[in-house]
Formats: sequence, C-alpha cells, structure tokens
Amino acid sequence: MLVMPPLQEPTFLVLTALTGEPLHGYGILQQVTALSGGAVVLGAGTLYGALDRLAEQGLVAVEREEAVDGRLRRYYRLTDEGAARLATEVERLRRNANAAAAGLRRRGFQAGLE
Repeated sequence: MLVMPPLQEPTFLVLTALTGEPLHGYGILQQVTALSGGAVVLGAGTLYGALDRLAEQGLVAVEREEAVDGRLRRYYRLTDEGAARLATEVERLRRNANAAAAGLRRRGFQAGLE
C-alpha cells in the first residue's frame, strides 16, 4: 500500500476550497482565508505556484478562462484524483484527531472534545 505524505495545510485548504464550484484565484484566496478562520492568508504568488504544482500532479485542472477587464481570469476545479487525495487526507486527519482525543480523555481532559 502506497502511503501518501501529509498535505501541507495551505494545500489542504486550496483543495477544500475547490470541492464546490470552480473558482478563480481571488475566489480561492478568499475561501482559504474563510475556511481557516483567517489563520491562513495566502499571497497570490504562493497560490499560483501551488495551483501549478497541483495541476502538474493532476489534483486540479483549469475549468475555463475568461477575459475580465482586459485580464485573463482562470477558473480551477478539483479533479477526481484531487478529490480522492483530499478524502485520503481527511481520513488521516480524522484518525489522528481521534487518537489524540482518546488519549486526552484518558487523562481526564474533556474541554473541546465533545
């Protein structure tokens, strides 16, 4: 069984942002910030570098391009392979969180574990 390395948090959030509809770069930036409660704020250069890498890996694809005010706006979508990779990461995180919560409960620590 091939074990995938964990996704970095920004990558996880970019893929999560694309689980709904295709989004352009600025829309992805807004979604990542919202999903993280403001804890992760990506710069445009970081985002587009990540999108290029994710596209090379087959996890995202360009859905369409359109010109807006003379500038090209590219919309990205999550591929089926990207959705599968995200699902694998969700399961890994859930398993780790459950193990941590069980250990904390054994210590008698309940706050935030409901």
